[in-house]
Amino acid sequence: MNKQLSISNKLQTAYWSAVALLSGIIVSIQPTLAADTIWNRFSTIMKDVYGEIVAISTIVAVTVAAIALVVRMVSRNQRAVDEATSWLKRIIITWIVLNSLGFVVAYLQPLIQGGNYTG
Repeated sequence: MNKQLSISNKLQTAYWSAVALLSGIIVSIQPTLAADTIWNRFSTIMKDVYGEIVAISTIVAVTVAAIALVVRMVSRNQRAVDEATSWLKRIIITWIVLNSLGFVVAYLQPLIQGGNYTG
């Protein structure tokens, strides 16, 4: 009985080893057969995500800035006016930083193309 269990365990181990080996071969061959590398695909995905973030941040920034401007114009409390002004400054600075990230990446990408810095 123990001998039969031992053979069954060995067959099971051999089966899963073959599955792991075949999976490793498939995973390692796939990038060479693909028309697009993983880094090109990652770059495309990141550009799409960045585009969505910029679009959403612009809408949110305009909405919150409008609320801050209304508070600033309508409020009679000087503290509320000062807070609204500081919020406007923060919104503008954050929006400029988010939108300038794309320009920085577009400028730096040709410098480090192919993993070799040529600067």
